Amino acid sequence: MLSRRHLRIKVVQALYAFFQSKNDRLDLGEKQLILSVNKLYELYIYQLSFLVAVQQFAVKRIEDAKKKHLPTNEDINPNSKFINNRIFKQLASNKDFLKKEEIFKISWIDEKEMIRKFFLEFKDNYEYINYLNSDEDSYEDDKKIIIKLVKKYLSSFTYLESYFEDKNIYWVDDFHTANFLVLKTIKSFTEDQDEFKLLPGIYKSSNNNNEHKDFIISLFRKTIIKSEEYTKMIEEKVKNWEFERIAIMDVILLKMALAELLEFPSIPVKVTMNEYIELAKYFSTSKSSVFINGVLDKIILSFNNENMIKKTGRGLMT
Repeated sequence: MLSRRHLRIKVVQALYAFFQSKNDRLDLGEKQLILSVNKLYELYIYQLSFLVAVQQFAVKRIEDAKKKHLPTNEDINPNSKFINNRIFKQLASNKDFLKKEEIFKISWIDEKEMIRKFFLEFKDNYEYINYLNSDEDSYEDDKKIIIKLVKKYLSSFTYLESYFEDKNIYWVDDFHTANFLVLKTIKSFTEDQDEFKLLPGIYKSSNNNNEHKDFIISLFRKTIIKSEEYTKMIEEKVKNWEFERIAIMDVILLKMALAELLEFPSIPVKVTMNEYIELAKYFSTSKSSVFINGVLDKIILSFNNENMIKKTGRGLMT
């Protein structure tokens, strides 16, 4: 389910931790990389679970309102469109989700106040009000409001982000990636799916189920093993710079790009070029992306002149 860019981000983070720690245990670094990916998947399940907890809070709120000493007509005859949302029902009854929720021992029983804050924040916005008042009652309408809830409100709910950061050190940088995966999952729901539909795994499914896992391990490993060799290649192209003054993150991105260019024949040169320019924007500044663009241009030209880049299959695409 993670895109190649997300996988590269996990490798960048793992390499940065590895080089900063001065660690020489490649096996331990690899274990930490895979653990961080697995923890991202756990965070994704937590976010799905939070959505169900919000729906359950809304149900309880309606039930409590009916028990008031002097309930209003609205309390007695509430609008139940949100709590009966088909997406919520599919998610809450999904066997695979419930199994994973149990495995991770997820509980929101002590976080009622945070859930209340989120629901009240969401229910006062015009999207929620328009959804409740709309005459349309369709699966697609139900899906649209949940997508808005995730994309616009869950992604910016700082209380939840802080909660996750405090709960697990691996979740400090993964809140928005997990949010993206939740959004992707909701968009993939179909009206005819039953409770036995499996949730997507953390890695994209393919003919070779280990392809993407192998990719991150190999990229991580090759970048470290050939680090000194890549350092010399970079130094040759930045003669007007003192190598030690180049930001460590820029060096890591350049070394990863070199590994892809030379060691991954199925990845097109243009894809590698574009990906690491974008990653530079994500992890550093616009100046870093310009710097990396310039260095990679020189390196690729040199490699092509020396016939060093060998691409096959998909890697031949331009």
